Amino acid sequence: MRVKRFEWQGAERTAVSARRWAEAEALEEVTGAITKIESDVRMRGDEAVLELTNRFDATVRPLSSLRVDAGEPAAALSSVDPELRQALELAASNIRQVAEAQKNARPQTVQLPQGQAVTIREVSVTSAAVYAPGGRAAYPSTVLMCAIPAQVAGVQRLVLASPPNPQGQVQQTVLAAAELCGIDEIYAMGGAQAIFALAHGTQTVGRVAVVAGPGNNWVQEAKKRAFGFVGIDSYAGPSELMVVAGHDTDPEWAALDLCAQAEHGGDGPLIAVAVEEAVLTALQEATERMAAERPGIGDAPLAVVQVPDLTDAIALANAFVPEHLELLSGDAALLADQVTTAGCVFAGRYSATAFGDYLAGSNHVLPTLGAGRFSGPLGPGVFRRKIATVEVPREAAAKLAPYVDTIAQAEGFPVHGESAMIRAKDV
Repeated sequence: MRVKRFEWQGAERTAVSARRWAEAEALEEVTGAITKIESDVRMRGDEAVLELTNRFDATVRPLSSLRVDAGEPAAALSSVDPELRQALELAASNIRQVAEAQKNARPQTVQLPQGQAVTIREVSVTSAAVYAPGGRAAYPSTVLMCAIPAQVAGVQRLVLASPPNPQGQVQQTVLAAAELCGIDEIYAMGGAQAIFALAHGTQTVGRVAVVAGPGNNWVQEAKKRAFGFVGIDSYAGPSELMVVAGHDTDPEWAALDLCAQAEHGGDGPLIAVAVEEAVLTALQEATERMAAERPGIGDAPLAVVQVPDLTDAIALANAFVPEHLELLSGDAALLADQVTTAGCVFAGRYSATAFGDYLAGSNHVLPTLGAGRFSGPLGPGVFRRKIATVEVPREAAAKLAPYVDTIAQAEGFPVHGESAMIRAKDV
């Protein structure tokens, strides 16, 4: 684990310094290659996606088809360990309850003084894709986190894309989760090529309206590039965690939380914050020791910051915009109300991020790289869109038209004014 202590320079400057250090060069190798991959997929379709998938994922037994056979998910679900199935079913139930609470499908009509009415209603998108990462691990939890909100939103065509293993197979636990969710359109493809196939379509893959799910820098940069051709949830890249420790925080617990997020890979920034020097030193030492003792932690960057007081810790969190924020001090509930940008806040010593990753009911697809400034957790709203219906009666047209004409003339669009005024003359 790479550790660096940052001097307090105020919330904004300290946050910028820590994030720049943690993310240095993370995207340099990605951005140039993304353009070529998108062009290749758009030009050659299936051929390009298969070629890239076999080069990076199905290296031992190359694929000849992207589509997963219809019977594989059911077989996978029947073969998984019963305890795992029970855990997945509990997670699905909790995720569904939270998603249902977020749905607001009731139309709202505003009756305006001039007599016109504007109705805003929500409808689901026609199709959506779940991206479940592969590589370091299988992510059945991501299938649940993405698919269930989409289903609650009312999406009719739901697609899953996930990288195959070297044997050319999508991970069995991922297929099992897909079966639990009733997803029957599954493609063995990953990385940037999967995102572009879903956004633009190929001979085999029908394009979708929204792509949702976490992934590495390649996946997230591809989502950014594809936005406009397809809707996306947010920039949900390598995992991030900020821990704010108090005088009563157990450094072993907090260190385990930091190491747990480092299991996702070495690209996501970690940051440990405390007021007391002794608390910060104990947390840093425990984290370094535990990281060295546990395989799979890798070379994750840990920024360590001492702040003047807990108010400054919250200001730092709001400036850093972490994907996950753990408030492990005694007054965590009060501090949580002051947080405005984190993807998800875990308040209290027992509220480990790991609970949110799997079973708490909140969603683990969260904005990273500072995207929490303008987006939030994945939910049904990602898969729904608003439609406005405007009804202008004759009398309202007569009242509104002169004003429309005035603004239209000022903007240099006189025909807009004519379009309104001709209706006023009909009254």
